[in-house]
Amino acid sequence: MGSPEEARVRLPQLRLDELLEELQARLDAARDTRDRVHSLLEAVLSVGRELDLEQALHSIVEAAAVLVDAKYAALGVIGPDGRRLSAFHTVGVSEEQIARIGPYPEGHGILGELISHPEPLRLAKISEHPASHGFPAHHPPMNTFLGVPIRVRDQVFGNLYLTEKRGGAQFDEEDVAVTLTLAVAAGVAIDNARLYEESRLRERWLRANADITHILMSGSDRAEVLSLIAERAREITGAALAAVALPMADTGTLAVEIAVGLDAEAHRGLVLPMDSSLMGLAFSGAAPVSSADVGHDERISLEPPRFGGLGPAVAVPIGAGEAGPQGVVLLAREAGQPVFSAAETEPLKTFAAQAAVAMELARRRRDAEEVAVLQDRDRIARDLHDLAIQRLFATGMTLQSAGRFIEHEEASQRVVRAVDDLDETIKIIRSTIFGLRSRAGAGETALRARAVRVVGEAAPVLGFAPGVRMEGLLDTDVPKEIADHVVAVLSEALTNIARHARADRADVLLATDGREVRLSVADNGVGIPESGRRSGLRNMAERAEQLGGRLELGKPESGGTGLVWRVPTRKAEG
Repeated sequence: MGSPEEARVRLPQLRLDELLEELQARLDAARDTRDRVHSLLEAVLSVGRELDLEQALHSIVEAAAVLVDAKYAALGVIGPDGRRLSAFHTVGVSEEQIARIGPYPEGHGILGELISHPEPLRLAKISEHPASHGFPAHHPPMNTFLGVPIRVRDQVFGNLYLTEKRGGAQFDEEDVAVTLTLAVAAGVAIDNARLYEESRLRERWLRANADITHILMSGSDRAEVLSLIAERAREITGAALAAVALPMADTGTLAVEIAVGLDAEAHRGLVLPMDSSLMGLAFSGAAPVSSADVGHDERISLEPPRFGGLGPAVAVPIGAGEAGPQGVVLLAREAGQPVFSAAETEPLKTFAAQAAVAMELARRRRDAEEVAVLQDRDRIARDLHDLAIQRLFATGMTLQSAGRFIEHEEASQRVVRAVDDLDETIKIIRSTIFGLRSRAGAGETALRARAVRVVGEAAPVLGFAPGVRMEGLLDTDVPKEIADHVVAVLSEALTNIARHARADRADVLLATDGREVRLSVADNGVGIPESGRRSGLRNMAERAEQLGGRLELGKPESGGTGLVWRVPTRKAEG
């Protein structure tokens, strides 16, 4: 053992070592705090630079994971209903793992706890919390948890979720404080990104309105203007499909005139009822109608199938006021995409008003052209009556008088024949004048409207409403006498389905390309029996043969009967 003096020397040395170690620990802690503050400041600056909302959200998640040294991090955006998550941004989980896990969470369990109670939540073990529901298959194990809300202008935008602090440590109060600070900065960054996005959106709408105004002033027809409106609306809103439907006079239905985007062919030419279609509801109610999932909306008829792969949708009426809507614009996004918000619907209403202006201008231009044509016809008729007929009549009278002085029999007969020819010519001209001045009401003979009425009258007998699609210039290219046959054949075909087919679905396609008119009627019934009366089919075939066409019978892949009746139009014969 050493002397007492040596012991006194060692004791101060030990205290000095302890003090130095404590000082070093405090220096390390201060250095860690400094580094963490620097990291927090860098994170705040990083998320504040982003103006793209999606990129800003991803940067927030990445910064949060780095700040608290978490293995996994996520940011859940709360949907419009305030109860579920509408978007989920993750860090730490690979694309392959996400694919194996399945759909993103909607906000149940611990995630829902933060939605219901937007306050910081720190857990040592997730499974021990009463709200925990466990994880789906293939989900990585998670124990420690830290969640904080993100507020934007005093409203909860979403929540930050952090799990599995590295090194097996627990999240502490300092982690909570740092994450809350980041959440405040995230709220400001999200607000800035939203404002920037809204300004860019307004700019795009203004540019689209300018394009439409330009095409209107250039004198383009209605179809071209409506196509541009549908295309621009689809691009700006990120929709997969855009369609424009117009009302059919005296039928209570809408006809889809324009469709662009995903499966546009399935929509173009469709005739839609007012009470079982999104576009019909928007038209009859003169107000926008939206759907979170247009493919599974009970308000919308499933037949014909037309919304495969589509989810959120909105229908906005074109025009309003005393005159009422003139049509409807439909926009639909792919399944899984965000629903159309009120902020998106408002500029759509303005855009639809622009469409109403386009339609009104086109209508007035068409009326002006028609008035000009009618005035020109009246002038021609007046000139024919006042000039041509009078001169022909005078010439005939002169020849008739001169014929009495002609002694040569053959010459006299020729003069008589010339007078008869002049008389016949006068009759032809008078008939032409009558044709120029007469104007049959288009609404009474329009093939589209007549066909829709026939289908509507057959629906109660069938027990269901057949799907109807129309293509081409049916009211222009199909003469009235052929249109009468088309209507009769359509009525006969639907009657046969009601009597014999035992079907619960039928589809009607009426189309023309200017050369021929084609009527297709298909059902999913029992088909045509080998032995049985075929008087109805024989009548249809005879009608087609009289007009130089033919009737074809087949069996669709879904079963039942497929009938195709086609005849050439008068234009083709000429």
